[in-house]
Amino acid sequence: MTTYLLRLFSLLPPRLVAIFIAGLSVVSLAAAFISQFGFGLKPCDLCLIQRVPFALNAGLGLIGMACLGWTRTVIGLSGFFFLVNSGVAFYHSGVERHWWKGFSGCSTPDMSGSIEDLMARIQSTDVTRCDEIPWDLFGLSMANYNVMMCLGLGVACFIYLYSTRNKKFQEDTITGQ
Repeated sequence: MTTYLLRLFSLLPPRLVAIFIAGLSVVSLAAAFISQFGFGLKPCDLCLIQRVPFALNAGLGLIGMACLGWTRTVIGLSGFFFLVNSGVAFYHSGVERHWWKGFSGCSTPDMSGSIEDLMARIQSTDVTRCDEIPWDLFGLSMANYNVMMCLGLGVACFIYLYSTRNKKFQEDTITGQ
């Protein structure tokens, strides 16, 4: 099975992989914005952080499509950013499930001080908490799905690089594939 997967990955042209990385990253960002603005799901701080690697990978994918000499480097960086995003999403999942505490602004607010101070802080803050799950499907939150997707994509990027490590890509430059 592993040999078959490596052989299958090695058949993909690097430009196609770069297009896939850019496209999937743009679709992921679009889904986040649609859930935010279309369905009113306000993102928390960790949700916003998870968008950054997708934006970076969208840009990297475009660079990989345009600059064929950089495509393998772009795929490696994209794999790294997918794994970083998976780690952030795993941390977010743990905060949501109350396995550990989140950032100070992500969890239960500071309840110290007088009632007037507390009311003033509440009224002046428009914070979405990271330790609540605003939406789930089959018991899994968006952060949970992001862990699985980004982990898989990061590993897939490195499997691709491994499976094509001896392949020469000069023909891609000549044919424009």
